[in-house]
Amino acid sequence: MNASNTTIFPVHHEILGRESKEELLKQRSKVIWLTGLSGAGKTTLAKHLEAALFTRGYLTQILDGDNIRTGINSNLGFSNQDRLENIRRIAEVSKLFMQCGVITINCFISPTEDIREIAREIIGRNDFIEIYVNSPLNICEARDVKGLYSRARKGEIKNFTGIDSPFDPPQNFDIEIRTDMISIEESVKRLLDLVIPRIDYRAS
Repeated sequence: MNASNTTIFPVHHEILGRESKEELLKQRSKVIWLTGLSGAGKTTLAKHLEAALFTRGYLTQILDGDNIRTGINSNLGFSNQDRLENIRRIAEVSKLFMQCGVITINCFISPTEDIREIAREIIGRNDFIEIYVNSPLNICEARDVKGLYSRARKGEIKNFTGIDSPFDPPQNFDIEIRTDMISIEESVKRLLDLVIPRIDYRAS
């Protein structure tokens, strides 16, 4: 047994439980995980979804890739190991929000099935709602206001998903949103139809 195992004593059972906080907020806390290429529309969709849920009385928190990487994960790069650790930390933070009764909306490329599976296992399969925000690479590049794809094409950015680092299309998603084919309004409507029954406090 290592030293950490002899000095750490979790007190999860002594802390006010998730059910009590869900009752206070009158909602079921879930993690809504948006995965897809850079430029697919994850953050845009998350912002509109959050606004729609807020007007319906739900308390949410968006966790976005760029915001997380300037804060809690600012020490991580884009190697395979760092990508895995990035998602692991995000999943743990999401689980903490969930234990507080809060619905988190996560916007992360999370490029491989293995990485997404790690998040699903940490959060719990029944609480993990996977949204595949899908758009062809050429459309994502055309939308790229940050110029990241152009820099990756020039070799200025290494390990960029879709260029010199792979993206595994999800196999276990709850819904696929083709942002190149339907409007943001229709996208949000489809998400609300999926999500509301799972976060409705009146649901069994």
